[in-house]
Parts: sequence; structure tokens; C-alpha cells
Amino acid sequence: MASISRVILKSHKLGAHDALRNSVSPTPTSKRHNLTHLVAKGGLSLPDGRSLAIRSKLKAPIGAVTATSSTNQMSRLRHTQILCKATADVSGNPPDRAGGMNQYERIIETLTTLFPVWVILGAIVGIYKPAAVTWLETDLFTLGLGFLMLSMGLTLTFEDFRRCLRNPWTVGVGFLAQYLIKPMLGFVIAMALKLSAPLATGLILVSCCPGGQASNVATYISKGNVALSVLMTTCSTIGAIVMTPLLTKLLAGQLVPVDAAGLAISTFQVVLVPTIVGVLANEFFPKFTSKIITVTPLIGVILTTLLCASPIGQVADVLKTQGSQLILPVIILHSAAFALGYWISKISFGESTSRTISIECGMQSSALGFLLAQKHFSNPLVAVPSAVSVVCMALGGSALAVFWRNRPIPLDDKDDFEE
Repeated sequence: MASISRVILKSHKLGAHDALRNSVSPTPTSKRHNLTHLVAKGGLSLPDGRSLAIRSKLKAPIGAVTATSSTNQMSRLRHTQILCKATADVSGNPPDRAGGMNQYERIIETLTTLFPVWVILGAIVGIYKPAAVTWLETDLFTLGLGFLMLSMGLTLTFEDFRRCLRNPWTVGVGFLAQYLIKPMLGFVIAMALKLSAPLATGLILVSCCPGGQASNVATYISKGNVALSVLMTTCSTIGAIVMTPLLTKLLAGQLVPVDAAGLAISTFQVVLVPTIVGVLANEFFPKFTSKIITVTPLIGVILTTLLCASPIGQVADVLKTQGSQLILPVIILHSAAFALGYWISKISFGESTSRTISIECGMQSSALGFLLAQKHFSNPLVAVPSAVSVVCMALGGSALAVFWRNRPIPLDDKDDFEE
């Protein structure tokens, strides 16, 4: 799903482009100088307080623009290449339309924003027709998850990691929320509800997993900071090689034997290696990756749906008999993570950043938790909480995103992210 972030980020830029284009109407002669001054200066303020940096590729010099008619002036401006850089709020408000995107990208964006629908359909198929999705067993499941990590790496560059260094506090708080608040919640809920050892271990394991790629989509819908969301998902994914096995060992080791070394190796193979390969390919072979990236979003949508449906299908019998016992702990886990992530962030950050951190804290890679449970725990019940989490995470995250989408970001919202 992370491969979709390229389409989402592009639609943000196009939305800002539309705002600029619509804000500049044909001007009379007396106002031509003002328009020319804005283009020459290289900046323009939008109504919501953001600013745009403009890099013009007009064939005629600035002086020639002033000499043309208003119609020609606007025609040339429409062909000006806009480099959008919101200095007050990187994400701004998500555009209401994808004007300027080609039809393929519009389809991908639509399929992506309907992610919760595909999860629900996948869950229904998994429960009532498990044979349709259970063919995606451990080896194929590993390949599918590895491809999603690779697709995320293909959207990243070395500059993205330099941006993390420029925003250590903002990204760091998201990292701590993912690996401090969520694991402690999983442990406390498992102990308070007195879950059996396998189910408690599974709940703790899924709470120790890194941020899920679907969080980028939910952040986009909620008018959060998409660029920050992608960076937080990347950092928590890379950190998973240490944090997931370490925290699982510390919190669940007293319940069942935990192979921390095996968890670390599997996480390294499935998460870190594909991500690094994708980053290096994007950095050193940009022409090649630009062609691949046009295909990966559609594959990502299909794979993500299968990776959500397959866990449900593989534990369908358990869900039918013990579903009510399992759903409550998982719902509490995600709901508390969303709430704590938001309100703790509000202490230091603005609305947009707080929404982003809340979604990152509440949505994690449940598919990775399911895979690790299958490979490194003998009791099949350990994998069940991760399967339930796939559905609860998608529904809870999307519901929260839609709620926030209908609540505008304040115009004086704090800028917590340095682009």
C-alpha cells in the first residue's frame, strides 16, 4: 500500500496547483504588474495561509509577459511548471478532486481510498469462503509482504531520510508512540482481560509491529500530514528489526517462549531488505524505477486486499467459535491507541500533526504480526489477534479519517514539520 503514497502525494501537489490556477483570473492592464511581480518573485500566498514556490519555464522572459494580452498571459501561466512546497503546512488540506491526474492515477487513488471496503469484502470472503484466500500460505504470504515493502522503498530517496534528521522531534514522537504507547496498551489489555497465554501473546505481538502502510491513506483522507506519515511509517518499519522482537520478548516472554533472534531475522528479511533494495534502486536507477512505479500501485491494492483476507480465512474456524472473545480486546487496543496518540500529541503539536501521529499509533502492520506468529509460535491461536486486527484497524482508522475530514484544519495551525 505504501506504493500508493506516490499517487497520494502527487494529488496533494496537483491540488495546490489548482488552487493557484483558480486564484489567478485574467487581470486588467492595471493589475498586470502585480501578477508579473508575483511570478518574478517566485512565490504566491494561498487563501489558507500556505505559500507556493514557483519555478517558471516560460519561453518568453518576464518583460515579454507584461507586453502580452491578458489571454496570452493566462495561457502561458497555465503551462507554467509549478513546484509546490507548502511552507506553513506540508500536507495542507487534501484536494477534493484529482484535477490534472491521468485516468490511471485517478483509478488507483479511488481504489486506495476505498481500502476499508476491500478489507470488509476480504474478511467476508475469508470467513465464509476461506478456500478462496487460504492458498496464500506462509511462503507466498512472505513474498507478498516483501513486495509491499519493496514498493515502499521505491518511493523513497536519501533525501527522505535527511528530512527525518531535520525533524527529529516530530518523527521521534511518532516512533515512541508506535513502540511505547501501543505495546504497553497491548500488555495491559491482555493482563486486565485475563486472556489465555496464546491470545495474550498474539495481542502483544501485533501491538509491537511497525506502522502499517494503510496509515498513509487514512492520513490523506483525514487532512493530516501525508509526507510526515510516510516518514513515520518508514522509520517504524526500519526500527521493527530491533523493536518488534525486543518488545515481544520483554512483554510476552513470561507467557510463552519467544524466539527473539528468529523474529529479528524474519523481520530483517521481510521488511528491511526489500525496503533497502527499493531505496537503492530508486536512487541509482531512477529511470527504471519510474517505469516500475506506474505498475506497483495497482499490484499493491490487490496484494494488500489478499494479505488482509488470507489471515481471516486461515483462522476462520476459530473466529466463528471465539470471535466475540477476541474482538473486544482488539477494539480496545486500537481505540485507546488512536485516542492517546492524538491527545498526547496535542500537548506539543498542531492539529494536522496530531491527527497524523494518532493514525500512525493506531494503525500497524497486522499482516507482519500474522506472519511472525505463524513462523515462530507453535500455537496457531497466537496468529488470531493479528487476523482480527486487520479488520478492526482498517475500519477504525477509516472511520476516524472520515470524521476528521469533515472537521477543517485551523488556519493558524502550528507548523511542526520542516520540508
